[in-house]
Amino acid sequence: MGVMPENRLLLNMAVPMILSMLIQACYNVVDSYFVSKLSQDALNAVSLAFPVQNLMIAVAVGTGVGINALLSRSLGQKDQVRANRTAMNGVLLEGLSGLVFTVLGLTCARLFYTVQTDIPGIVDYGTDYLTIICGASMGIFISVACERLVQATGRTVYAMVIQGVGSIINLVLDPILIFGLGPFPRMEVAGAAVATVAGQIIGGLVGLWLTLTHNPEIQMSVAGLRPSREVIGGIYSVGLPSIIMQSIGSVMVFGMNQILIAFTDTATAVFGIYFKLQSFIFMPVFGLNNGMVPIVAYNYGARKPDRIIKTVKLSMAYAIGIMAVGVLLFQLFPDVFLSLFEAEGEDASDLLAIGVPALRVISCCFLMAGFCIVGSSVFQALGHGVLSLAVSAVRQLVVLLPVGWLLARLGGLAYVWWAFPFADLFATGLSALFLYWVYKKEVAPMRKSA
Repeated sequence: MGVMPENRLLLNMAVPMILSMLIQACYNVVDSYFVSKLSQDALNAVSLAFPVQNLMIAVAVGTGVGINALLSRSLGQKDQVRANRTAMNGVLLEGLSGLVFTVLGLTCARLFYTVQTDIPGIVDYGTDYLTIICGASMGIFISVACERLVQATGRTVYAMVIQGVGSIINLVLDPILIFGLGPFPRMEVAGAAVATVAGQIIGGLVGLWLTLTHNPEIQMSVAGLRPSREVIGGIYSVGLPSIIMQSIGSVMVFGMNQILIAFTDTATAVFGIYFKLQSFIFMPVFGLNNGMVPIVAYNYGARKPDRIIKTVKLSMAYAIGIMAVGVLLFQLFPDVFLSLFEAEGEDASDLLAIGVPALRVISCCFLMAGFCIVGSSVFQALGHGVLSLAVSAVRQLVVLLPVGWLLARLGGLAYVWWAFPFADLFATGLSALFLYWVYKKEVAPMRKSA
């Protein structure tokens, strides 16, 4: 972490995480792909569940970001006791979070759908899907915790294994359980949910085994599960802004779905498809960031500012390059991507008429989004997660939703999509300002004292 050339280190850390995140993108897409073959109601049911699934991921990953940052910093400072306590308290927090979502899923799934739509097919399919996804959510929380523990010690290949095991199981089980292949009953949308949670649970078990047996820098014990106010505070000082930041995404999606469904439920299907497709572009950048954060956090703890600066510059260059590929794909082949989600026997003309211009407009802002994503991760790694929260809140709540609502009233559905590049323009300016401030506050003083 402190001596390897920065580009080599970043690639060693990030490439397995990029592959891991691409696997995670498959998780996001596979359910929708197979479910779309049932009907548009089934696709909408899965799409409308996205805010809740995103909220679960926000809590799991946000807590993991805090674990990763505090653990990497402790290892950089050679504080083994604090590192061990961070690992155990992190696992405890992830487990408790999973229990909360289990209770919510078993009690509130139908209510979540009935406040959004009165279409019986969507409500029934969605209730089945969300009850299972949340009711068995412990798998995703444990797997994310274990991924962050191995990432913090530089074993990002193990994180890829954890993701890969879960994704392969999900991919294999999806068509079998959805359509009832072989001796298995036809479960339709519920089958997609069972396949997803089965993959998450088995991935979590593999993660626990790897963490306990192949991660010697961290010594874990049952006694270490005792809560520590100082450690939990340190985890959430970085993680809570990340949780809130990602949760804002759930609010945005929920609000945007309400704007779009007022026009047609096909528009909400397009929005859901977009989020599945864009994950193949955004997830590699998130994987790059997951490789970058422990490097920046470690060298921040070790007081090596030049390594921090070079790592951030390299990450920005790679992120913008990945996003440029995404722009080209979405501009040139939107109809090809949308056709993957056509329901058999249903007219796809509405889906393409709404979806093609939507994908082209939204993808205009991908380059700006890449800059903002890396900037937010830098804030988190240096202990300023609240700045990431500010950028996310301004983009999605202060600008995107109000502008989307206004454009819907002034110009109709075709204009709503322009709210995305408009919001990202604001977010990019704010991210640049905050990066300059963080550099002056945290990095420049280290360079002067070196």
